[in-house]
Amino acid sequence: MKNWIVYIVRCTDETLYCGISNDLSKRILAHNSGKGAVYTRGRFPVQLEAQSRAMTRSEALRLEMRIKKEHRKKKIELLGILGSSDK
Repeated sequence: MKNWIVYIVRCTDETLYCGISNDLSKRILAHNSGKGAVYTRGRFPVQLEAQSRAMTRSEALRLEMRIKKEHRKKKIELLGILGSSDK
């Protein structure tokens, strides 16, 4: 089932965080309430910068790992090349 997306958020300290979700609105709320990923807990509120097209969970996990290996500037570019949709 293709209902997973990869997303990138910008934290208050201008760092980027990449993750996957099958409910992006709920995930962003979790990040912004301090209950999201450990990385974003001290860096909220976060702002959505990019999101992928819908894909399977395994596709999303592979893309997330690929993006996390990249340097900051390349992360959003890579997401755009691989199927970014509207924010």
